[in-house]
Amino acid sequence: MFNVEDIRKDFPILSRQVNGKPLVYFDNAATSQTPQQVIDVIVDYYSNYNANIHRGVHTLSQEATDKYEQARHAIQKHFNAKFAHEIIFTSGTTHSINLVANGFSSILKKGDEIIVSALEHHSNIVPWQMLCERTGAVLKVIPMNQDGELIMSEYDTLLSNKTKLVFVNHVSNALGTINPIEYIIEKAHQVAAAVLIDGAQSCPHIKPDVQALDVDFYVASGHKMCGPTGVGMLYGKESWLKKLPPYQGGGEMIAEVTFEKTTYAELPHKFEAGTPNICGGIAFGAAINYMNAIGFDTIASYEHELLEYATNKLLEIDGLKIYGTSQHKTSVISFNLENIHPYDVGSILDKMGIAVRTGHHCAQPIMDYFKIPGTVRASFSFYNTKAEIDSLVAAVKKAKMMLA
Repeated sequence: MFNVEDIRKDFPILSRQVNGKPLVYFDNAATSQTPQQVIDVIVDYYSNYNANIHRGVHTLSQEATDKYEQARHAIQKHFNAKFAHEIIFTSGTTHSINLVANGFSSILKKGDEIIVSALEHHSNIVPWQMLCERTGAVLKVIPMNQDGELIMSEYDTLLSNKTKLVFVNHVSNALGTINPIEYIIEKAHQVAAAVLIDGAQSCPHIKPDVQALDVDFYVASGHKMCGPTGVGMLYGKESWLKKLPPYQGGGEMIAEVTFEKTTYAELPHKFEAGTPNICGGIAFGAAINYMNAIGFDTIASYEHELLEYATNKLLEIDGLKIYGTSQHKTSVISFNLENIHPYDVGSILDKMGIAVRTGHHCAQPIMDYFKIPGTVRASFSFYNTKAEIDSLVAAVKKAKMMLA
């Protein structure tokens, strides 16, 4: 049985105070908190078997290698990749996207078209703009509507035999909208285009099956999933990963090096140059195991309950507007108080111990669409409570009274 109070005991940071108030952490879309079980794995690594991997014959190196590769297999199983070597460890979602964009520099030609959506994080816009500058490819954008949903009829119109790549986030970090990626992938494949899905915001709430989705690339970050910062993963179909050139050169990614010629290692090492974030990779695997022990269906159900509760409570406040009103959302609420800057609201909430995110959330095109400077974003996780939401609502009311 899911008991949120028992779950909260796993997270030591939730017992601290901020500005003399109990911490209410509603910035989970930026970074989730880390349970003691994962912290213990990090401490264990540095205390007992800190060593470089894959290269050493000594015991510590072999132990570290085994743990690192076990984590890769845990991630493979979680995402249902066909092969473990289709899981590439990276520093996070941004690194993963840039790796793919760099690879396609040698594939695209002038006049080819790539498609992104109006709901993207800057990390899924800027690398493709840079790619277009290098190759002469043309960037197309799926527009959005007032509910914060993509207009699929416009997507259908954008697709053509010139389309080579489609890049869409699974969930909008700014609005919480869950995009219809199954449809997007299927339609892209009908014109032989490859698809990359940015799963940074979906993976804390949804358990994607990359084989069922038939997606070509899927990317995620450990720190959104109760793991440490500085580690993430790229899933790529074996066929695509074999086509793409290495992203970086150095140790580990080679088969043989001479001054005349270098040959590259097999997957996944071809894309893992240099000493990786070994501890981070191991902890990422532990975090995924932790969340799976709770169960993603359980997590999704509870977080939806929090989302509905918070939405109803916040809408009782006169002058409060929520941005992103799709029926298909994760537990994210972006809002503003009429005639009050979101930064000012966030500053007052912080004084009351409530952590939210304010600004454009690295999604400026969304804010431009709504003609606003940014929003206050409250994002909930499975360790949050309705009592904390009540504290948020009371604090927003106080901020309104102080700033109006």
